[in-house]
Amino acid sequence: MTRVAAIDCGTNSIRLLVADADPATGEITDLDRRMTIVRLGQGVDRTGRLAPEALERTFAACREYAAVIKEFGAERVRFVATSASRDAENRDDFVRGVLDILGVEPEVISGDQEAEFSFTGATKELDGDGQYLVVDIGGGSTEFVVGSTRVEAARSVDIGCVRMTERHQPGDPATPGQIAAIRADIDAALDLAEQSVPLTGPRTLVGLAGSVTTVAAIALGLTAYDSAAIHHSRIPHEDVAAVTERLLASTHEERTRIPVLHPGRIDVIAAGALVLLAVMERTGAREVVVSEHDILDGIAWSIA
Repeated sequence: MTRVAAIDCGTNSIRLLVADADPATGEITDLDRRMTIVRLGQGVDRTGRLAPEALERTFAACREYAAVIKEFGAERVRFVATSASRDAENRDDFVRGVLDILGVEPEVISGDQEAEFSFTGATKELDGDGQYLVVDIGGGSTEFVVGSTRVEAARSVDIGCVRMTERHQPGDPATPGQIAAIRADIDAALDLAEQSVPLTGPRTLVGLAGSVTTVAAIALGLTAYDSAAIHHSRIPHEDVAAVTERLLASTHEERTRIPVLHPGRIDVIAAGALVLLAVMERTGAREVVVSEHDILDGIAWSIA
């Protein structure tokens, strides 16, 4: 067993996994798995810079995570940063702050690296029968990966729940014009992804990250977020469409009354659901297999 700590810092959230990994059996035993909404990517699409308040929220979470890592005595730590920090002019401020707090330098990885970690985390415990199309919908970008036991093709494109909301939906409920603008961006990004990754064919669609798991929780009618019930659930296309329509038509106040919806996702979940629905329509998938295991688990395996 190797005790590892994996940190994934994205556009909307920062997450920690401390786990014991057994390379001989392919099993990861969670010791602590947590998520904090920090919205690191606040305004990055517009300004090209990480906002001071967003950096401070992220550093506060890092201080909390440093204490957890010390408590469990993780032997190896890896910090991976994705879309927002890739795009920012002042990402050196972010790197220095994380290094000071955690003692490890954040790796600002490429979209292709992000895709590979996501694929490993999502598929390692599946039966390996046939091909998978893994779709990781983040705050700033979405990764598409095709493979069976290994990655065969991958592409990252700049559509995510935060980026689409900030760009096209300043208020709610979404207007027809705003929905059309988001869909146009998504469709253009899918065209781009399809240049590298075949999006149609006989394969299982696996969906990752907060937008997907939240849509699944709503579709399942859960009254509280239940990771075990969501993990490997199969959500039909018609249920994803119904949840997306509901979210796009709702107000902020109405979404606050959805018990499984994390407060940090209330204003961006509609755009995230629309990305998932558009992917299902483009691929022709009748259902999405939802995975709670994702890039965090892939990062953990990379250092185990």
